Amino acid sequence: MKHSNTLLSGAALALVLSLAGPAAAQDCPRGDLDKMFCDVDGDLLADTPTDPAQQVDPDTLIFAYTPVEDPAVYKEAWSDFLTHLENETGKSVVFFPVQSNAAQIEAMRSGRLHIAGFNTGSNPLAVNCAGFNPFTIMASEDGNFGYEMEIITYPDSGIETPADIKGKQLAFTSPTSNSGFKAPSAILKADFGLVAETDFEPVFSG
Repeated sequence: MKHSNTLLSGAALALVLSLAGPAAAQDCPRGDLDKMFCDVDGDLLADTPTDPAQQVDPDTLIFAYTPVEDPAVYKEAWSDFLTHLENETGKSVVFFPVQSNAAQIEAMRSGRLHIAGFNTGSNPLAVNCAGFNPFTIMASEDGNFGYEMEIITYPDSGIETPADIKGKQLAFTSPTSNSGFKAPSAILKADFGLVAETDFEPVFSG
């Protein structure tokens, strides 16, 4: 077991996605989607509007990656992808650094963001509220993907096994993060019988 008094769980897996323009509110099947979208084909994703006037075709595509501590680093990391996107679409592509998951979802919902890498925990909200259409996930060249949880504490903390976490604080990234809160919480409950807010106090680093 690695040592610290906090629990930090892996970097977010990004889903790169595309956005269809929102349909005008109408009486149509939509499941859990916002009323501005339809889901006639029942695939749980917003349909592309059938009315061309409701479709968007911007001259400049805006791309954003999930909020990170240093957006400039990720702007460079995604530069090859943005160049590829420009070559394939013939459009200018701009990297837009977002400050929060909520801001990223709202930007897509309002039509100011067209393509993005969301963290896994934000996907349900992005799909239902912003018309987000996930189509890929980051993986290694052999197709493997995923992440692992590590529990980190400091030497002589008295925490040597997961059971020792009981009654203490654990730091996660944010409540909406799958890798940074939801998945590790489920593992701690299923594998070790440790329930957030009952057996330990979750706190968040942001």
